[in-house]
Amino acid sequence: MRAIVMHKTGDPEVLTLEEVPTPVPGPGQVLVRTEAVGVAYYETAMRSGLFPMPRPLPSVFGFEAAGVVAEVGEGVDSGLTGRRVAIMNATGEGTYAEYVTAAADALVPVPDSLAATDAVAVAVQGALAMTLLRTAGLTGTETVLAEVAGGGVGGYLTQLARPMGAARVLATAGSPAKRELARELGADDVFDHTDPGWTERLREAGGPVDVVFESLGGASAGRVLDAMTPGTGRMLLYGLLGGPPAVTPMDLLQRGLTLVGCGGPESWMSRVLAARAEVLDLAARGGLRPQVDSVLPLADAAEAHRRIEARTAVGKVVLVP
Repeated sequence: MRAIVMHKTGDPEVLTLEEVPTPVPGPGQVLVRTEAVGVAYYETAMRSGLFPMPRPLPSVFGFEAAGVVAEVGEGVDSGLTGRRVAIMNATGEGTYAEYVTAAADALVPVPDSLAATDAVAVAVQGALAMTLLRTAGLTGTETVLAEVAGGGVGGYLTQLARPMGAARVLATAGSPAKRELARELGADDVFDHTDPGWTERLREAGGPVDVVFESLGGASAGRVLDAMTPGTGRMLLYGLLGGPPAVTPMDLLQRGLTLVGCGGPESWMSRVLAARAEVLDLAARGGLRPQVDSVLPLADAAEAHRRIEARTAVGKVVLVP
């Protein structure tokens, strides 16, 4: 089968298309014929060496996919054969391939009415957005801020915030096209986070913000604290696009704010994975708009990474074998 193999960390060109043996499902596993492979920002960080790879190199790259069960291993119900599924292979075989093995108990069904490209776009990032919103515990009267609303998670936060208890939805995005998309997705007002003074404009126009879904990190994370509601404001940290957030315990203490770290422990990821079926069903029923930027051939994995690193992609970049 054809697969994208990474022999070392580096620039996008380390992702090479090669012929490799088709994997064989072991006990408790299935073999999935991939129809759509998701490419995520965190994968570019692993490829470059910024984040450690969870698997030894060389390795078939990739973590997210949707496809059809082609074969089952020992102890797995044969009735799964032919089923449409989505997978998140955190430590198993790489998904940038024509076939991938996955644990049978980690599969999530994909509704027949949902395209594979849409399924892989919404499964993990939509589930993360839903889990973040549930963690925030919105009261129905609060204003929320979804950063990077032109990206996958930020876009789903913008769509889901009001149905899940927000009274007002604010967003940030880094280009005119992405800001227009954020408005289409439900944002009441959108700010340009590439403008160094955007947090000041947030304070002037946005009013007190009760919940910030923080993914920019860096200096802006510290500056946005002054726009938050003293005493009850919560910042949910789930991304570090600009590096570690410039937030100290004293910053929080002086304002009476709460900082919640979202990610890391296995218990957090299990909550995200448990939400996948719900968001896939919601997307199939038209209640959630999948964010797909572009669909490229598997051989163009390096180009997919370049698009994401250039931060021009509006939604998910998807590879098809």
